Amino acid sequence: MSDMRITVLGGCGAWPAAGQACSGYLVEQDGFRLLVDPGYATHPRLLALRAAEEIDAVLVSHGHPDHCADLHPLLRARALAGDAAPALPVYSPPDALNAVLALDGPGSLRGAYRVHEFTAGGRFEIGPFQVDTWLLPHWVPNAGLRLSADGQVLAYTGDTGPSPDLTALARDADVFLAEATYAEHVPEDSARYLSSARQAGENAAKADVGKLLLTHLWPGTAPEMIEEAARQIFSGEIDVAHGGLQVDLD
Repeated sequence: MSDMRITVLGGCGAWPAAGQACSGYLVEQDGFRLLVDPGYATHPRLLALRAAEEIDAVLVSHGHPDHCADLHPLLRARALAGDAAPALPVYSPPDALNAVLALDGPGSLRGAYRVHEFTAGGRFEIGPFQVDTWLLPHWVPNAGLRLSADGQVLAYTGDTGPSPDLTALARDADVFLAEATYAEHVPEDSARYLSSARQAGENAAKADVGKLLLTHLWPGTAPEMIEEAARQIFSGEIDVAHGGLQVDLD
């Protein structure tokens, strides 16, 4: 048995700020390497850690490009660099990846991937991980993801507005990876579909999580401001996602 390890590739929302990347997380357990949400600019950061063919599966919370655009260069690297890697299992909500997978034209990378669509609300397995999912409010269908292995739990919101299901998603999780696009207040036109760090702190406290990891910051937002907003509510361990951050669950 080994501990689950999370390596943050990026934590920007919307677009990658200078020198940074959007949402992307490499989750490793028992030698299995799961890439969660390969957003803009995550691919070069991933390749600094692992070769493209070493990724065992990809899991996508929703179809916005800041969460899945760099699936495309990953597939190109696997398909076009010498000996082609086996088809990569890719798990996503229905139709979430249509635009990304169409970038090279019909069939061009067809042998490089194998899509497994899931409906949020269900449970399935990827390698050593049990994956439980919740449909959470966003502009497009978004799956909250709870990954469990060997008694360790990572809960991840994707992007979401307020929902009572967030407490169930995060309940007693070792790490709660929570979208925190804004610090204190979400603009009215986005309030149903995005979250603040303060809301993330409230959800972390209700769910009694071990560690709160805040992510998806609006580009240019000071991490200290995001952390302080969550700390007003949640007294446990808090960190802000940034490229290169590693978290070992134990």
